[in-house]
Amino acid sequence: MMPTLSTHTLICGGGILGLTIARELVSRGCDSIIILEKESAVGKHASGRNSGILHAGIYYSPDSAKAKYCLSGNFLMREYCKANGLPLVESGKVIVASSPDQLGTLHELHSRAINNGAKVDLLDEKQLAEIEPHAKTVCQAIFSHYTAVVDPQKILDCLRDELKASGKVTILFDTAFMGRDTGGAALTNNGTISYRQFINVAGAYSDKIAHSFGVGHKYMLIPFKGVYRLLKPEKAYLVNGSIYPVPDIRNPFLGIHFTKSVKGDVYLGPTSIPAFGRENYGILSGLDSESFGILIRDLALLFKNKKFRSIAFDEPKKYIFKYFFADAQKLVKQLSPDDIMPCSKVGIRPQLINLETNELVMDFLIEKSENSLHVLNAISPAFTSSMAFAKMITDNL
Repeated sequence: MMPTLSTHTLICGGGILGLTIARELVSRGCDSIIILEKESAVGKHASGRNSGILHAGIYYSPDSAKAKYCLSGNFLMREYCKANGLPLVESGKVIVASSPDQLGTLHELHSRAINNGAKVDLLDEKQLAEIEPHAKTVCQAIFSHYTAVVDPQKILDCLRDELKASGKVTILFDTAFMGRDTGGAALTNNGTISYRQFINVAGAYSDKIAHSFGVGHKYMLIPFKGVYRLLKPEKAYLVNGSIYPVPDIRNPFLGIHFTKSVKGDVYLGPTSIPAFGRENYGILSGLDSESFGILIRDLALLFKNKKFRSIAFDEPKKYIFKYFFADAQKLVKQLSPDDIMPCSKVGIRPQLINLETNELVMDFLIEKSENSLHVLNAISPAFTSSMAFAKMITDNL
């Protein structure tokens, strides 16, 4: 017979939000928390596969949750890294324009950043060269002072150890949420767990879990694949911190960019290629019975949403190196195809879609039902925002 457990708070998902929410609850006196994690360790998916950038609130509409929690989350994560001796490189980043028609968006980003409390400078080409000598831009660029780089896996591991040491949090690895019964209990592959409150931060599966609680039915997550490449080590000098393009701010993707990691490696990416599985990290790996449904949803968006149509036509080409290189070449001077090598790093971004409007949801989203709270669309800058976001979640509880 499968065991039955009981807890005050059951958190579904052991990514950055699950861990930081548990930490915040412990700090407020909650002493009975169970975290469900279907994998054997933390960091197997989005939280452990991201670029390691702590964003600085530049891109987001001032009235959005992303704007509200990104910069404060950045500062809290910096403090956590310093207090625990975790890698932190406060290198800043530049955003460059590749054509004159991007300057209007560049100025809009500068205005948003100021409104959101970020420290940014508008640079000319000479000033840009003092910060990133090999970056190239048209007329102007933005320098973000508060952007930093961390090691996501080390942060996740540190949080896991801190929660374990508290004696108030149990992380059940290899334990997947299978459904719920009507008596305030969750069904898992390892038994039943009763709870007083349930928090769904299950990332790529958060919509399915919300639906099982009777909420969020007008929303669905569809996956986008982020493929990376690496600069050859001898070319790492081309980048001091991070070099980003001016993005299309109508979409939630930032475009291929250069980021120097805490170890000194320079990553290029990620792409935003529509994928056909929530864990479709390879060409065929991660495809399952749901893949056909995702394909049908993508086709519907292809016909009904002009912004998605642009992504669907442009991004898959970046599987081919010459198209990937063409984007990278816009950002850095004297870049050669031979300077770039393959990389095993790949991530999945679960992007929320409003099924009624066929629009990509641009902000974090919270849905509630009795005794449960569901965080949907926890995409970038969710890692950066996590500690500030966790405070808001616990306030809501």
